[in-house]
Amino acid sequence: STLLFPLYEEHGENFIDMLDGVFSFVLLDTRDNSFIAARDAIGVTPLYIGWGIDGSVWISSEVKGLNDDCEHFEIFPPGHLYSSKQGGFKRWYNPPWFSEVIPSVPYDPLALRKAFEKAVIKRLMTDVPFGVLLSGGLDSSLVAAVTVRHLAGTKAAKRWGTKLHSFCVGLEGSPDLKAAKEVANYLGTMHHEFTFTVQDGIDAIEDVIYHTETYDVTTIRASTPMFLMSRKIKSLGVKMVISGEGSDEIFGGYLYFHKAPNKEELHRETCQKIKALHQYDCLRANKATSAWGLEARVPFLDKEFINEAMSIDPEWKMIRPDLGRIEKWMLRKAFDDEEQPFLPKHILYRQKEQFSDGVGYSWIDGLKAHAESNVTDKMMSNAKFIYPHNTPTTKEAYCYRMIFERFFPQVSK
Repeated sequence: STLLFPLYEEHGENFIDMLDGVFSFVLLDTRDNSFIAARDAIGVTPLYIGWGIDGSVWISSEVKGLNDDCEHFEIFPPGHLYSSKQGGFKRWYNPPWFSEVIPSVPYDPLALRKAFEKAVIKRLMTDVPFGVLLSGGLDSSLVAAVTVRHLAGTKAAKRWGTKLHSFCVGLEGSPDLKAAKEVANYLGTMHHEFTFTVQDGIDAIEDVIYHTETYDVTTIRASTPMFLMSRKIKSLGVKMVISGEGSDEIFGGYLYFHKAPNKEELHRETCQKIKALHQYDCLRANKATSAWGLEARVPFLDKEFINEAMSIDPEWKMIRPDLGRIEKWMLRKAFDDEEQPFLPKHILYRQKEQFSDGVGYSWIDGLKAHAESNVTDKMMSNAKFIYPHNTPTTKEAYCYRMIFERFFPQVSK
């Protein structure tokens, strides 16, 4: 905040685009009682805005902070600024990719690698004990590999010891625990495995919905293991973790990207996925960790890195089995260094596991079974009358919606 005031003094509202990093803030100018509120480019940090019937404006980083006095409230849009003088929003984040025009810069693997290394290193500026979340998938493994390589030559290594702490969560015997252990052994990190049972997860769901403030099924499934892990990480005295969110959105890493008919469609879809991140993966990574006072940093969502990755001709992001290109081939190739390998080849080219599957296949089956025993067919048949907006279509969705409405009755006004 000491930085914001001089910048505001000198540049007025235009200073926001000069900020690099993640933020949500309200800046009050007591000289004329005007204020501005702003949220970071991608919406890594949460923010909500509400309006009272009496003309008041409410701004909070949590839905539960918005008073019942709000007649209407909504998500504060990422990359925007709200000005009390103008009485409305203005988008301050205007990168070239936002318009979804198809880019044409040729792919340069080394430039992409350097941009990512820079994004990771920037997030290592800290004076608190930190670690990396390591699922053993491509994205978290690259974060860990770059971090280990950087720490080897820094003063921080002398302070915390040369060992980087890595953390993984899963059901006993899950794919993630196995893969993460292999990567941790290769990189030589101080690795911590956290196992949970399906029952542990089910017991935590009410807390997870209370903290994440969503009833989105995929988000809740993935937030629960992360929530359980964050509590344990914090109890070890670690204050910050680096995480791999955002890569699938930028590089078209989800399995359905196999169906992209052409590079234009693929590019438009990646743009839209990045624009929606604040409602899903960013929300999960921020709130599941913040619930325990742990900070998560996400290098893939660095402003400069996104600009770099989204300026490349999307032809390179197409999944082309005929050319031996699996999903995110462009990112994998950038870190495929024969001389000094970042990761073993089979890890670098490992196919994707969905996060909820990676923590253990029986996790989702357990959640569905739990919902089955708590929601009757009769309840489902009336769902459209009870929840006319975003009507839940499965018992699991209905189950989460019931809990959500209990905590946030004002949302359904």
